[in-house]
Amino acid sequence: MQGKRAGERNEGEGVGGAEVGSITRAVRILTALGASDIPLGVSELARRTGISKSSAYRVAAELCDNGLLERDGTRYVLALRLFELGQRVPRQRDLREAARPFMSDLREATGHTSHLAVLDGESVVYLEVVRSPNAPPLPTRTGSRWPAHATGIGKAILAYSPADVVDRVLVAGLPRLSERTMTTPGRLIAELARIRERGIAYDLEESMPGVACAAGTVFGADGQVVAGLSVSGWHNRINLELSAAAVRTATLGLTRRLADHR
Repeated sequence: MQGKRAGERNEGEGVGGAEVGSITRAVRILTALGASDIPLGVSELARRTGISKSSAYRVAAELCDNGLLERDGTRYVLALRLFELGQRVPRQRDLREAARPFMSDLREATGHTSHLAVLDGESVVYLEVVRSPNAPPLPTRTGSRWPAHATGIGKAILAYSPADVVDRVLVAGLPRLSERTMTTPGRLIAELARIRERGIAYDLEESMPGVACAAGTVFGADGQVVAGLSVSGWHNRINLELSAAAVRTATLGLTRRLADHR
């Protein structure tokens, strides 16, 4: 039997020879496409996921057959069915529906884009974005991820999260997104303490040059943090004092709404 060529992997073999199952391969492909703004071909999917080209081709074809991916020529994109399934996740669906009126009020009160996000691992996932025509062209969109330590909304959530959650973020590392990003554990821990003192978090060009935001924490009926709300705008146009007051009002209102719903 002829030996494998250099770099060739066995079926189901991942990076470093670790075996992965078919569901894991499917999740890797969906995740890679979810992180990309453009369609991806089989070669690029294999490179980003660490699985073989033959496996990437076969799994992508099966996902297309089941309506989770769509073909764009020889490349692939996420299909609408994924969006439909995502809308039915109970916690996020209820949270988004409860938050929308408060987010609209935030945009009207400040003239800036409002965000709703939850913590997932070391990142925040944006569940809803209510854009303002006067706001900067932010890269955030519904379903997108951003490192929690580098965003106002992420720091607002981390400030009231259990210690083990904060430790997980610190251990994973604090990548730099801009010159102002907090990249040392000591600075971030001190900032989280200040957020608890003033009840508001700020992003002062830490996630993106030229952009600032004010963010607050949303609590569930059990008193545990469940999400964050924020408003974002150009750093030289946003009134952070006004925005902070509006965010405090919105987070208190949404927290009460969630308690009443419970």
